[in-house]
Amino acid sequence: MSDFSVSDTALAVLSVSPQKWLTEGDPVTLICEVYGSSTGWTFSWYSSGQYALLSDSSRGAGGNYIVSSAALNHTGLYVCTAERGQPAYKTAFSNKQPLWVTGVSPPVSLIISPSRTQHFNLVSVSLSCEDQSNSDRWRVRSYTDHWGLEDCSSSVWGSQTGSTCKISSTIPSNTGVYWCQTESGENYHPVNITVHIGVILESPVHPVTEGDTLTVRCLYPYTSPPNLRADFYKDGSLIQNQTTEMIISTVSKSHEGFYYCKHSERGESPKSWISVRGEKSQISVLHTLSSVLAVCPYLLVTVVLIFKCCRMRGKRSGLFEKKTTEF
Repeated sequence: MSDFSVSDTALAVLSVSPQKWLTEGDPVTLICEVYGSSTGWTFSWYSSGQYALLSDSSRGAGGNYIVSSAALNHTGLYVCTAERGQPAYKTAFSNKQPLWVTGVSPPVSLIISPSRTQHFNLVSVSLSCEDQSNSDRWRVRSYTDHWGLEDCSSSVWGSQTGSTCKISSTIPSNTGVYWCQTESGENYHPVNITVHIGVILESPVHPVTEGDTLTVRCLYPYTSPPNLRADFYKDGSLIQNQTTEMIISTVSKSHEGFYYCKHSERGESPKSWISVRGEKSQISVLHTLSSVLAVCPYLLVTVVLIFKCCRMRGKRSGLFEKKTTEF
């Protein structure tokens, strides 16, 4: 008899806390549970691409894989398994869960047109990877529940020219995450896109900076103009009612969360995550500080040499004044 078997009944379920969308440095926990059974299990976690076991995934029976500070290379799909007993009784791989980590200053931006995360059915949408050098070295990749992991260039739903992917006619199965990838396989700037038949929320694609103004609208494809007078919600709580647009004049970190809108007759939109990052001045200071630290050894040597030079000149000047007085 084999000492390894896969359970046909025990089901491993993977979830993410607090959320799948992260900024560099955020903490996140992957939680693996066995449906209907809670004791005696040992868990393992894998990156889903080639089901590679994470090197530090042995966490005993706790069921939690903790990333204390998310980095860009944590972006990807994950699964888990559970096993117990001798011989080992092991579950099949769990459901897939993605983690999407955005850098504070990514080298490329994924530009969406129209500039929103939710889109109507049967419309054209373009996604462009833009960097400072206007390079064509980027490709647009996606992960959707329907199509799985794909390149825009080889998909049935889109075509890529240069670093721009075009979806000529959106359908709900295009709902998923899209990002830019280098030729060497590095992933940057993931963006969640939702295609919905009916009411959608118009919200920013990219994180909003603290202190800036946030404007969201409720749109419907079968009215002209498409703006609806609707109620707006954040994390399930009503924050503004019966307005054509919700405006927050000075955004703070507390405004980060899931937003959606609801119309009494047309229905409600899907939820969209709105991210808030630090003030521009803080980002600028951090960037300047990092630049200074990069040349710090040279700067320190220069300051010491100038100090010594000034001190030597001071001593020589004092000696000259002393001799002149004696004379």
